[in-house]
Amino acid sequence: MKRLLVRRLSKLADAIPRERNNPPLPRMPPFDHKPLPYEGPTAAEILKKRAEFLSPSMFCFYKKPLNIVEGKMQYLFDEDGRRYLDAFAGIATICCGHCHPKVVKAITSQTKCLQHSTIVYLNHAITDFAEALASKMPGDLKVVFFTNSGTEANELAIMMARLYTGCHDIISVRNAYHGNAAGTMGATAQNNWKFNLMQSGVHHAVNPDPYRGLFGSDGEKYARDVQEIINFGTSGQIAGFISEAIQGVGGIIELAPGYLPAVYKTIKKAGGLCIADEVQSGFARLGSHFWGFEAHGVVPDIVTMAKGIGNGIPLGAVVTTPEIAQVLTRRSYFNTFGGNPVCTAGGLAVLRVLEEEKLQENAYIVGSYMKDRIRTLQEKHNIIGDVRGRGLMLGVELVTDHQQKIPAKTEILHVMDHMKEMGVLVGKGGFHGNVFRITPPLCFTKEDADFFVDVMDIALSKL
Repeated sequence: MKRLLVRRLSKLADAIPRERNNPPLPRMPPFDHKPLPYEGPTAAEILKKRAEFLSPSMFCFYKKPLNIVEGKMQYLFDEDGRRYLDAFAGIATICCGHCHPKVVKAITSQTKCLQHSTIVYLNHAITDFAEALASKMPGDLKVVFFTNSGTEANELAIMMARLYTGCHDIISVRNAYHGNAAGTMGATAQNNWKFNLMQSGVHHAVNPDPYRGLFGSDGEKYARDVQEIINFGTSGQIAGFISEAIQGVGGIIELAPGYLPAVYKTIKKAGGLCIADEVQSGFARLGSHFWGFEAHGVVPDIVTMAKGIGNGIPLGAVVTTPEIAQVLTRRSYFNTFGGNPVCTAGGLAVLRVLEEEKLQENAYIVGSYMKDRIRTLQEKHNIIGDVRGRGLMLGVELVTDHQQKIPAKTEILHVMDHMKEMGVLVGKGGFHGNVFRITPPLCFTKEDADFFVDVMDIALSKL
């Protein structure tokens, strides 16, 4: 009772009218959902346990971390029942929206029937989803291997490239992010904020960053570095090249135009395979295309995916050609939980929701609208150095000097806190930690976009 009373008093304090000289806050779009009463531990109690029992490498956004207890579509609710517009969880896991009823129904229905059947028995859930997933792929990409995460998917893709080619050397792009295991950490390491782990056989190419890169938007000039790595860093042959279409953790960086076609041509000539990491940019997020690599006019040999594929459940996948897939018969590859009936039933439901609710079209329309509105903020706030991205995968880089592009690392934290207080949650990333990562669920509306931009405008003004 005491805890509930404290929360009610806190709500009353938040409801006190603002002083007359302060501008009115933007109004969050109406939403017909009432969160369930919460009587669990408080944020402070959870934080105390977390400090004692969880990994010290874990971190929280915001000076005062949020205790999120419920989610519905594009909104989240804290322990006090306060609603927040979620402009970040789309890239983390949520594609269709938090607790989408059709996805929830598919998962719970399968859970009531069968949770796990292991790989030595038949079950239609895994084959139904594999068939549906293959139908979204170009060319001969139609053999699916299911995993539990994007890390596992990328590890498997790298191993397949090495087995198929008989080579060990892998090329990845600096500032990329491919996962948390040894191999993917090695592919991520060079010039990335998160890891500093080097691994034999992994080479890092110059990042084709149109904003900060040496060659601006000339993708072919960046691509020459890949050829030089092959010429001088390997035997002249290569196992594979792995790249995101848009760098997610790296700061929503679009690869310079012409880069991927030129690199793919170079890799093919050296006998290697091209791996497209679609863990963050795939599944209709870009709006203009279902997969990020399609926006570059290339067809990879292997495609990896996760996060949005399961709308919040642990699910990843690797898709390749029948010829390349055969290499895993030499190693009798299997994954105990990858492709279990519960997760694949959920994955199939996600694909159906994307199509039925035309979420790819929505991502294009709403994302383009929001990007244009943010660009108007760039004209007003000098701290905005760059606005980039496609669909509902947008980045806003803050700098304190446009000429030298000095990262506004401290300022972005203040803006995030101000936005949270006004009811908007947004992510950050980039090598310097100065880029807003705007990646909401694909059910985001124009009204949500207006609210987001208006809140960001006020928060930037407070600087």
